[in-house]
Amino acid sequence: MTLRSDNQPWYKEPWPWFLMSGPAIVIVAGFITLWLAIDSNDGLVTDDYYKQGLAVNQRLHRDQQAASLGLRADLMRSDLNLRLLIGADTSSKVPEAIVLKLAHLTRAGQDQAVQMVSEGQGFYSGKMSADVSGRWLVSIEDPAGQWRLQGEWQADSVEPLRLTAKAEK
Repeated sequence: MTLRSDNQPWYKEPWPWFLMSGPAIVIVAGFITLWLAIDSNDGLVTDDYYKQGLAVNQRLHRDQQAASLGLRADLMRSDLNLRLLIGADTSSKVPEAIVLKLAHLTRAGQDQAVQMVSEGQGFYSGKMSADVSGRWLVSIEDPAGQWRLQGEWQADSVEPLRLTAKAEK
C-alpha cells in the first residue's frame, strides 16, 4: 500500500474547481435570465384583444377617409425635432394640431405620442420625448379621429418618410 506524500487540501486541487464551474455558470446564467425577464416588458399581450378585434372596421374607415381626401405626408427628422408636411388632393381644411404616434415593433414601453402643432401651409412641428433608432410604425391622426395615415419608418434613415393613404376595402 502506497500513501501519498503531498497531502494538499481539496481546494488546492484543480479538479474540484473544474467540476464545480459548470453548475456555477448555470446558476449565474439563470439569475441573468431572471433579471432580463423581469426588467424587459415585451408588451405583446393585451387584455382586451376582443375589443381590439371589433375596432378593426373603425380603423379601416379612417384609412378609407384619408384615401378619399387624397392625404399624403412627408416626415422629416433632425435629432429629437420632427417636421411634417401634409398635403391633400381636395381643399379640405387641415387641423391646427395633429397627433403623430411612434410605435416600436416589439417594445410597447418605448412608444411615443408626439403633438404636432401647425406652422401654416400644411407644415407641422413637434418634439420627441426620447431618441429613436431602428424600425418604427408611424401613425398620423387628426384630433377628431376621422382619418389616419400610417406606415413603417426606418428612423436612422436620412431620407424623409412618405406616407400615402391606402384605400383597402
